[in-house]
Amino acid sequence: MKKQPLFHVVKRENAGPARQLLSYVAAVVLALAVGAVLLWVQGVEPITFYKQLITMGIPGSRYPWRALENFIKLFVPLLIVSLALSLAFKMRFWNIGGEGQFIMGTFWAGFAAMKLGESLPQPLMIVVMAAAGALGGGLYGVFVAALKVRFSTNETLLTLMLNYVALYFLQYFAETKAGWNFFLDPQSARPKFVKFPASAQMITIPIGPFNLNLSLIAAIAVCIILFVYLNYTKGGYEIAVVGDSPNTARYAGMKVGKIVIRTIFLSAALIGMAGAFQVSSAGILSASLTNDVGWTGVVVAWLAKLNTVGIVVASLLITVLQFGCQAASTTYPSIDANFANLLQGVILFIVLAADFFTRFQLVRTKKEAVK
Repeated sequence: MKKQPLFHVVKRENAGPARQLLSYVAAVVLALAVGAVLLWVQGVEPITFYKQLITMGIPGSRYPWRALENFIKLFVPLLIVSLALSLAFKMRFWNIGGEGQFIMGTFWAGFAAMKLGESLPQPLMIVVMAAAGALGGGLYGVFVAALKVRFSTNETLLTLMLNYVALYFLQYFAETKAGWNFFLDPQSARPKFVKFPASAQMITIPIGPFNLNLSLIAAIAVCIILFVYLNYTKGGYEIAVVGDSPNTARYAGMKVGKIVIRTIFLSAALIGMAGAFQVSSAGILSASLTNDVGWTGVVVAWLAKLNTVGIVVASLLITVLQFGCQAASTTYPSIDANFANLLQGVILFIVLAADFFTRFQLVRTKKEAVK
């Protein structure tokens, strides 16, 4: 006699959008309550801390526009990377290599800056850096896609490992002081990246004391283009069909392999372009420029359920969380700036749990044995 399990999962029939939205809001509130308990245990007033987090320390600041400028530098790469990853995820290609593709984008954009920066005007130099970063990131990602199409390799494992290959590749240039390494400052006694020429630094548009980073306009353009591409073009339709059922796509006459390679190149190229924008805004190469955006982008994409508009909102909220925690931690020395990562993880797990219990329910199995 074989006993049935105590509970079994049953899909809910009334899991509408309104119910899901309400569950997400409740999940975020619960996550913030958990964070409040952790703050209280450390002797920090939660309400005051959250107030500073949400306002990002701007009220009362002598230079509030600088906080907005730094906020944009965090927001733009996270938004573009999250949108790019959603392209791959919609096709059920689990691209976990955002970090590596971002790093390769920064490296090749930096290469272009150091080789051509003195010879090109600033607008053209920014375009060249963006193209170099996109090509570097795109080729790094499409390598895995080609292996997946040809040999059915595991893209999750490969993209994950290539993150560390890219990181150590950049660190090699950061730590190897030699005559051929033009990335380093020759006048520094220790290995140190040299600052880019002025023409290779991101264009900003002055609005009073505030300098609007041109990458924000580019990120908004990427959002609009991807929204149209995914919802109103043949390419977007093919991504949806391949993601839903590759066999159905083949039956309909679609060339699945080419669609996979094309989409992953586009995804990785956008991530590389985001890296180019980031390194151009920083004005110098660094092994820590990613700010873990490749990992956080995965979180944002899933929180938004791969919806373009949802990704914009989720990216904005996560950036407020990260930047706000940095600002609040300056007031409370006992709270590390990495508290944002902890709170972000709590939010993710509670939201995922809320999503599961919104769509499914646990039903107690009737006590009976089956042969």
